[in-house]
Amino acid sequence: MSYALGLDFGSDSVRALLVDTTNGAELATHVVYYPRWSKGLYCDPVSSQFRQHPLDYTESLIEAVNGLWSQLPAGAAEKVCGLCFDTTGSTPIAIDEQGVALALKPEFAENPNAMFVLWKDHCAIKEAQEITAAANANDINYLKYEGGIYSSEWFWAKALYVLRQDKRVRDAAYAWVEHCDWMTALLTGTNHPDKLIAGRCAAGHKVMWHESWGGYPPNDFFVGIDPLLDGLRDRLPKETRTADTVCGKLTDEWAEKLGLSTDVVVSFSAFDCHAGAIGANVKPGVLTKVMGTSTCDITIASYEDIGDRCIKGICGQVDGSVMPGMIGLEAGQSAFGDLYAWFKNVLCWPLKNVATSTIVDEATKAKLVEEIEGQILRQLGDAASQLPISVNDIVALDWVNGRRTPDADQSVAMAISGLNMGSQAPQIFKALVEATAFGAKAIIDRFVEEGVAINQVVTIGGISKKSDFVMQTCADVWNCPIDVLESEQSCALGAAIYAATAAGVFPSVHVAQEVMASKVVKTYQPNAENAEIYQSLYQGYIKLGQFVDGGEA
Repeated sequence: MSYALGLDFGSDSVRALLVDTTNGAELATHVVYYPRWSKGLYCDPVSSQFRQHPLDYTESLIEAVNGLWSQLPAGAAEKVCGLCFDTTGSTPIAIDEQGVALALKPEFAENPNAMFVLWKDHCAIKEAQEITAAANANDINYLKYEGGIYSSEWFWAKALYVLRQDKRVRDAAYAWVEHCDWMTALLTGTNHPDKLIAGRCAAGHKVMWHESWGGYPPNDFFVGIDPLLDGLRDRLPKETRTADTVCGKLTDEWAEKLGLSTDVVVSFSAFDCHAGAIGANVKPGVLTKVMGTSTCDITIASYEDIGDRCIKGICGQVDGSVMPGMIGLEAGQSAFGDLYAWFKNVLCWPLKNVATSTIVDEATKAKLVEEIEGQILRQLGDAASQLPISVNDIVALDWVNGRRTPDADQSVAMAISGLNMGSQAPQIFKALVEATAFGAKAIIDRFVEEGVAINQVVTIGGISKKSDFVMQTCADVWNCPIDVLESEQSCALGAAIYAATAAGVFPSVHVAQEVMASKVVKTYQPNAENAEIYQSLYQGYIKLGQFVDGGEA
């Protein structure tokens, strides 16, 4: 008997999941929220700055893993054969010549520019546009395997933005590394730039790595964008590995911190959504949608099905980024649950900020606010689900945090049309939920238009398990059945599947999935009458998007 450990680093927290490799049973899970992030440190939402301190990751990792052992019988840790990380991305950080993250050095301990630049940080819109323009003007378009448009959410744009903004960081930075690769290297003692090997997932989808041009685009390409990038590509890992292969074993230091053996294998890493697709038993023709603060849509295709085609407007097509031996295809929305959270915060502003004469006790007020905040989205969903659906309903865009796909553009903004004096909170919330469903439909339509078959949708993530209203709306808008999976931690489960394969328990990821992947617990069927109405409302969504994009409505 052996156990595999999956470690899923999300936007707010890390989730540790221990899985029995003999039957896929999820033995224990422990979630730890990042303490600095929880306080809003190093972030400025107004300017789209979202940074995370590496200590949030390392401290939370130690607490999460040790939290497992407190739930299990003695000796459980001794059965762990392997572990794997998945993280958000693109979430890079600057490192020095020894591979030390700059924020871990005293002189940079409070400098946001020396920290991980979280996926949702959109400070680098200008830099992303410059990279896109340079690629489109080049004889070889180095973005053709990344959807044709570079995003401000991705590696090179973020690195260039920070290099331009902060001379101290610029002078101290030797290279940059993605969060998922940094974690793997840290625990195996391979974080020195001379030893560092990148995971295929991050390198292919966000760092412009592709085998056909020998890795990264040539140095001249980057120098043409800005001389500050001179030489950086040559200091990045030249090799990439899929997440089912071994990076190394735990160092003495990290084995002790995590209560594990130095015999534990650490596999290479992947992004959360890619691991989640593995946990969801992804197959060709099946779109796995990870529904959280944002969404990530993953499917896979054979080499024969893709051929020489480059899929436009997505987040990349990468050999082995999801399933080794298949092409991984990624898309997604920059805001899903975040859009609902934004509306909740708008509604809760008076509760938090308007003084009251009846509640003078701050502790009482705080408790009341917490209670209302905890109920507001559920109550809105219940009320919205009772509303009739009409072609004359409010129509909204889901671009409150820009547009990831199709056709990345983080400069676009959200919009709402059709408001009137009768528009109350439930009506507006209904329109916001429909907007997120419409945004997802645009992604599905793009895949189909580009010749990628989507015959089934499988959803994972918190929203898929929490809101019948959201899921039924999606089924009606997409006009297809939606399967919801049993596991509460599908991304961590996918990481555990990678780990078990790397540790040699299974000969391949596919075989490991047959034992360990999550099962379907619920299926939402589309309502034919609603689906027909939503086709008309979806056209309103498209027209509103064209107007916001600067075209004709």
